[in-house]
Amino acid sequence: MIKLSPTTGLHLFQECPRCFWMHYNKRVRRPRGIFPSLPGGMDLVIKDYFDKYRSELPPELVGKVEGTLMPNLNLMQEWRNWRTGLEYHDKKLDAVLFGALDDCLLDEVAYIPIDYKTRGSAPGEADSKKYYRTQLETYNLLLSANGYKIKDFAYLVYYYPKEVRRGGLIEFDIKIVKIETDIERTRKIFSSAVELLRGPMPSDAGSCEHCLWLKKRGSWEPKKLPTDLFE
Repeated sequence: MIKLSPTTGLHLFQECPRCFWMHYNKRVRRPRGIFPSLPGGMDLVIKDYFDKYRSELPPELVGKVEGTLMPNLNLMQEWRNWRTGLEYHDKKLDAVLFGALDDCLLDEVAYIPIDYKTRGSAPGEADSKKYYRTQLETYNLLLSANGYKIKDFAYLVYYYPKEVRRGGLIEFDIKIVKIETDIERTRKIFSSAVELLRGPMPSDAGSCEHCLWLKKRGSWEPKKLPTDLFE
């Protein structure tokens, strides 16, 4: 059975179908450098901070989002875990879409996903929609498929550094971006991704840097050095 996530799955599919196909069918992953530990550390710290405000809101979110943090911490911890998180099983496709939420608001009976992001500067709203809309739509799709009432939007909460103070204290600015969502759009993306995996390898996207590098590398032949160079 095919199991996809919104990040390494649907995001990669939208970015380059060929890299996506190679990743899942041939286990050929894109090369990656050293992964910075700061974003992961920030993510854990923010989760601990938000957990202090169950059934409420952190002060910086008051008046800027709808609802309050869902009160059930045990359920929230399950949703945060890839192994116990929400899943959407499409029986016709015989495929599963799964994801791990950072947090979730509860507005009366509707659930609204929140995702934390850390970056070096203030985000642009156009980039937020471009890069994270499918991820947030996936979370709404997962909630809806499991019987939870949703709204047609979700929130990104950005943390980015403002200044460093004496003693190594770093002050962060916060920006909240509301993203409109359409779960049917992401359901179609999921279906297209699964169908592609069960078909032949697609051609490269043309604009994919990894595919372009591989193409250039394949046509490159090292020149022979003069024999007297090392004498």
